[in-house]
Amino acid sequence: MSRSTFSYIRSGCAFLWRALDTGRRAVLNLLFLFVLIVLGYAIFGGGAKPLQSKTTLVLNLKGQLVEQSSGNARDALLTSVRGGENHKMMQLRDVLSVLETAAKDPEITGAVLLTDEMEGGGQAMLREVAAGLERFKASGKPVVAWGSSYDQRQYLLAAHASEVYLHPMGVVMLEGFGRYRNYYRDALDKLGVTVNLLRVGTYKSFGEPYIANGPSPAATEAEAYLNNALWASYTGDIEKARKLPEGLVMKTINDLPAQVAAVNGDLAKLTLSAKLVDGLKTKDEVREMMIKRGALDTEGKSFRQISFDDYLARVRPKFTGDAVGVIVAQGEISDGSTGPGAIGGDSTSKLIRAAREDDHIKAVVLRVDSPGGSAFASELIRRELELTRAAGKPVVVSMGNVAASGGYWISMSSDEVIADPNTITGSIGVFAILPTADKVIDKLGIHTAGQPTTWLGDASNPLRPLDPRFGQVIQGSINHVYAEFTGRAAKARKTTPEKIDAVAQGRVWTGAQAKERGLVDTLGSYGDALKSAAKRAKLTDYRVVYIERETSKFDRLVEMVGGSAARAVAQSVAQTLGAQLKVGVTASTGLPPNAAVGIVNDLGWLSEVSAARKPFTAITHCLCESP
Repeated sequence: MSRSTFSYIRSGCAFLWRALDTGRRAVLNLLFLFVLIVLGYAIFGGGAKPLQSKTTLVLNLKGQLVEQSSGNARDALLTSVRGGENHKMMQLRDVLSVLETAAKDPEITGAVLLTDEMEGGGQAMLREVAAGLERFKASGKPVVAWGSSYDQRQYLLAAHASEVYLHPMGVVMLEGFGRYRNYYRDALDKLGVTVNLLRVGTYKSFGEPYIANGPSPAATEAEAYLNNALWASYTGDIEKARKLPEGLVMKTINDLPAQVAAVNGDLAKLTLSAKLVDGLKTKDEVREMMIKRGALDTEGKSFRQISFDDYLARVRPKFTGDAVGVIVAQGEISDGSTGPGAIGGDSTSKLIRAAREDDHIKAVVLRVDSPGGSAFASELIRRELELTRAAGKPVVVSMGNVAASGGYWISMSSDEVIADPNTITGSIGVFAILPTADKVIDKLGIHTAGQPTTWLGDASNPLRPLDPRFGQVIQGSINHVYAEFTGRAAKARKTTPEKIDAVAQGRVWTGAQAKERGLVDTLGSYGDALKSAAKRAKLTDYRVVYIERETSKFDRLVEMVGGSAARAVAQSVAQTLGAQLKVGVTASTGLPPNAAVGIVNDLGWLSEVSAARKPFTAITHCLCESP
């Protein structure tokens, strides 16, 4: 074949490639233009229709109540387009914003609270929402709650409604706080795994499930003291909201078998007789009741209403003026960078620096919901807050469900620490955990050998027994970190390390108990923290800005047209690996799936610690969660 023939073929292929590339770009540009047109229409031309009078806000709360969603707007939009469920997370800020705005909206005459699909939330956050419901009622607008049944988290909100209705076959399940925990000492011994736990703090019980077959007396004492206080607060709140005699909830629980027998097993009837609800109604009966009280919708099939998500999309934040910057610190604290809904030493520090360097942000609120984690990452975050204060910007910490151990560490550099009475905090203690599997490989006939240049070489090898000298070094390091922890806490609280040590030792406290012991400044809400920060910065008219990781242009466009609703991303029940482990444990042991999940999580954490191979890592984490 001649050279000219090859030249023609090459030219033809080049032309075809250019044509395909041009076509591809044209299609992508047209698609992008279409998206811009749709978004532009939503922003400027297709805004929400004005609400009609006598509209009822339907608070159909779905999913887990969180401080910050872990997804982004793009993920949420794609999930919605694919027909996926879009309500697995509700941000506390969104619920409070909807309640606050609706309370002032003359077209909203009341609300219906539906909690069937609400998957829970911690006590401090639930109390924030309950307070929001009370403010909504104080504006003269009633709240009607309905549920097919209520668990105790759902009921905490329902109890604050003006009227509470239950399905005739439903039940209100008030069980109390506290849980049974799994302990793995015998199981690990059978496997040949040795867990070396090094710690400071009599009550630092995080590692106990791996070294014992039951809780220590100190752990039992601390947990009972904490849970009893939380439960007393919970029952007192319900009894006050429902105007019930003091002690009625506990009396009902204690007498439950006899009371169930007296009503022939009709739990709904028992709930009504205990005055936990105002009536037994099906959902359609509640609908008919609301139609009579309000107005028919355009189709004449239900009452005039607007859903939580639709109303949220109408709420527009302020974009100009001086601001209080809010940084959410939610989840375990780890080294490096993380995405939204988690705390990374580097990534969270970066957010704090961004707030410090933003001239429009005059004060910072750190909203904490964390059981702790890496001591090093916690110190990075604390230091950035210290620098922010040094730059002249007030810092106020607002403690949510949990602000314990590392969560308390990051709270220490602030002008004021505000906790909910039911916040779980404290747990000032440190530990390190070093699992070794030398007995496992010995059973398998595997042996290790080598000639390191020093005894420290490969000392953290999990396939060899722990060298006592190495354990001594790690314990010394842990002791030093604890001294740093208590010393910094003493400086922050304007007291002595000895007084901090007396209330530290890894022990957890409620927010109210912590206030009595000088570990927090004030008992209050998230809103109180915003007001305090603004007052310290001498702001009278201000906006609230959430400092979050930088988003793409696409995400920002979606945010402008109701991204708060879009962020309610459908979350998988478990990550792929976790699901596989769950199936494996269930199949091999015959355990129920829920029990298998707990074991997978516990042993998975131990495996992660072993795989990290960071023997000098001090961990400031509490074995605690909000009930």
